[in-house]
Amino acid sequence: MNTSVIYALAAAALFGASTPLAKVLGAEVPPVLLAGLLYLGSGVGLVLVRCLRDRGWKSSGLPAGEWPWLVGAILFGGVLGPVALMFGLTRTSGATASLMLNLEPVLTALLAWVVFKENADRRIVLGMLAIIAGGLVLSWPTGHTPDVSQSWLGPIAVAFACLCWAMDNNLTRKVSASDSLYIAGSKGLFAGLVNCTVAFTLGAQWVPVQVLTPTLLIGFLGYGVSLVLFVLALRGLGAARTGAYFSTAPFLGAAISILVLGESVSLLFWLAAAFMLFGVWLHLTESHAHQHQHQPLEHTHRHTHDEHHQHEHDGDEPAGIAHSHTHQHAPIQHSHPHFPDIHHRHTH
Repeated sequence: MNTSVIYALAAAALFGASTPLAKVLGAEVPPVLLAGLLYLGSGVGLVLVRCLRDRGWKSSGLPAGEWPWLVGAILFGGVLGPVALMFGLTRTSGATASLMLNLEPVLTALLAWVVFKENADRRIVLGMLAIIAGGLVLSWPTGHTPDVSQSWLGPIAVAFACLCWAMDNNLTRKVSASDSLYIAGSKGLFAGLVNCTVAFTLGAQWVPVQVLTPTLLIGFLGYGVSLVLFVLALRGLGAARTGAYFSTAPFLGAAISILVLGESVSLLFWLAAAFMLFGVWLHLTESHAHQHQHQPLEHTHRHTHDEHHQHEHDGDEPAGIAHSHTHQHAPIQHSHPHFPDIHHRHTH
């Protein structure tokens, strides 16, 4: 299995697990503040990990041309998206909002294919639709849910939040070759500060330490480490495929709820599982190959010397050992199976 696929599924598993784990805490934290604390745990934890890794604070190393993409990703994913969702949740039912959140992978894929020109064949489109169908089945209301909708503004706000996160996913793809800890940590800090500010503005009170500590830890794992893995998956798969794999998060979260919390299994759960497994299988068995041209490129990321990395070194790094430095790619034309990764962002 491709390493990037493992990253994407692991990211989905960690994010999906964060909901039942938060439920285990039994903490009565307002939703907006809870989101802020989870994001804050993500950002603070990743910044500390990065400082430990680099033995102190180190500059981002982000090329000047990539800063607009990162700022845009933080703006859409860490500021506009969460605020729009919280606004929408006050004006629509939970069932409606849950169903509408399935728009995110659809919009991510559409933006990736239409705006950012990622390739998509019938197999990938069908696989994505199967995974989304599983999400719809899993979130479909099984009983009477009171309609708390006050106007069309609620659903529109939730849809806008999904569009913001779809933009976030595609913009993050643009910087995915850079330091994933810095990217994920920055997004976590901004999203955490924004959500906490909104929560306190709405009258939320600070939570006790015995609730705060595990909440931050769940945020670090379920939002922080998950986002690092998501960025690594974007590096190797592109936005549309990564978004599709990540859409399995609700199913994985439900599975953990069944195993950890002993919740009952419904027929809808198994139907959703069948849809999602079919979609993942379609993606795993994809084979995309054609003659393609690589344009000159200079960037920095962890790599070994393969057919795409045939450059000289100033240092003494062995060719078979993974290492990271700024390197150039000469133009090359060849054919081999590939994904829309950081080296294959060509048109079709």
